[in-house]
Amino acid sequence: MALLHITDAGGQQWQCPLSPETLCTIGRAPDNCVVLNDPRASRYHAHIKFQKGAYVLIDGRVEGGRSANHVFVAGEQRYEHPLRDGDRIQIGASELRFEGAEERQTETEVRYDDKPLGHTQLLVSATDVIRGAMLSRAAPTTPTAPNEELEALRRKARILTLLYEMSKTLSSVFNLDAIFEKATEIIFDATPADRVVALLRDEGVESQNDDDPTLKPVAMRVRDEARAAQARKQPIGRTITRKVMRERAALLSQDAAADTEFAGVHSIVSQGVRSTVCAPLIAESGVHGALYADRLDAFASFTRDDLELITAVAAQTAVAVENARSHQRLAREEVARANYSRFLPEYVVQQILERPDSFKLGGVNQTVTVLFADIRGFTSLSEHAPPEQVVQLLNRYFSAMSDIIFAHGGTLDKYLGDGLMALFGAPQASPDDPCNAVSAAVAMQREMEIINERLHVEKLGEIHIGIGLHTGVATVGYIGSERRSEYTAIGDTVNLASRLEANALPGQILLSEATATAAVVSKCKFHPRPPITVKNREQPVPIFEVNWQQEGVDRES
Repeated sequence: MALLHITDAGGQQWQCPLSPETLCTIGRAPDNCVVLNDPRASRYHAHIKFQKGAYVLIDGRVEGGRSANHVFVAGEQRYEHPLRDGDRIQIGASELRFEGAEERQTETEVRYDDKPLGHTQLLVSATDVIRGAMLSRAAPTTPTAPNEELEALRRKARILTLLYEMSKTLSSVFNLDAIFEKATEIIFDATPADRVVALLRDEGVESQNDDDPTLKPVAMRVRDEARAAQARKQPIGRTITRKVMRERAALLSQDAAADTEFAGVHSIVSQGVRSTVCAPLIAESGVHGALYADRLDAFASFTRDDLELITAVAAQTAVAVENARSHQRLAREEVARANYSRFLPEYVVQQILERPDSFKLGGVNQTVTVLFADIRGFTSLSEHAPPEQVVQLLNRYFSAMSDIIFAHGGTLDKYLGDGLMALFGAPQASPDDPCNAVSAAVAMQREMEIINERLHVEKLGEIHIGIGLHTGVATVGYIGSERRSEYTAIGDTVNLASRLEANALPGQILLSEATATAAVVSKCKFHPRPPITVKNREQPVPIFEVNWQQEGVDRES
């Protein structure tokens, strides 16, 4: 399996597996496969697809078009580039390193067998794994020679030094490659292991359970390069890994080749493996995987001290993996929250982050109040004002209007040039939605008075907005494709609200009869206006105007 090793603009690091069957999109938008927290990255900056036996990096959206800041491979701009192992991709201030499937297979792919487990084993409880208490055991009471005792003390001091260095390194590292590189380095430096394999629980497998977890190899180191090819072909005993994961206990299988219980275990006996250690990666949230170490010398074996060392390394590695995954999750949530918060109220953003599966393609019919607003006189202003002032005005206008919509429980559906569309009653509906929509419209008109005061100081012409609202049933949900969708509403209700906005004069708020009836308790007066004829409606549509400059509870009919 090929991998992308990602470091974004903020220094956050994680990995993304690539599959020939799945398109990988890269960008700032939260629905990408790789979400970059990078202001220089486009929302949909690039994508990777598998074609003609290779992964190909393509600049821009899947639907077409190029990114604003381009894509660079090894410092050179690329529009389409077949990826090779080790290629470094630059997107804005983010870097992605491609690791090819062939290289990963050479380094980390292993085979398993499912033969029975023998009895020659030593188990270490999960409590000891988490607390790391094994290294603090009292020294054996059997007499030892001074030289042997001194050597033992030196070894323990070296191990403690290595573990201290590991804890310092892993406390600030959020890259799984670096984590397992450090873990295997310590194991090889402090134990006689001939092979170490890091196994991670496959979070992408739905049928996951504690009794039979799916483990994928993510790193492997072999001591003797002359025997590296042979070692990489040696299978791992799945019976051992299952037991370790299920019982949350580290296991030392001693002198396996001599144990009649292991007579049928091909993965141990066939290559003369005398000793195996497997320690679980246990953290507060569960068991992330295991560290598997074995000896390929038929006349060598691990000791209890080796088991204790590998168990302690596994405990620290588990904490580092937990931190890395939490860091990655928080980074993605931070980017997603920043993007969603531009269009949705905070409570909706929180719902999306807590229950992402509840927001899928498809819609439901529900009653909503739709609000359209559009700037009048904007074309004339933009013709005479400098472009930078026009952009500043639009940003100021949209920021103020969005805050008002959110404050009244609305959802910002989209910006439409110099206008906008908002929904009240989606995704969650309440009886107060029509009143909230009318209150929001009034607050928007009053905010325009403040904006115009600023425009007067800047010696620019005044602008005004027309607003239209209608209440009715619409189809609401995520609409689009699997790669690109947006939360919106469609239907006749939306169309009529748009028609009302088009008929509204500058500074005017027009309501349909349905909205006026539903918002009868609103603190504004509604004045009936002459019915209007709109497209796709045979009969004229009764409308009302909000007298937003006066407050009251009466409704004139």
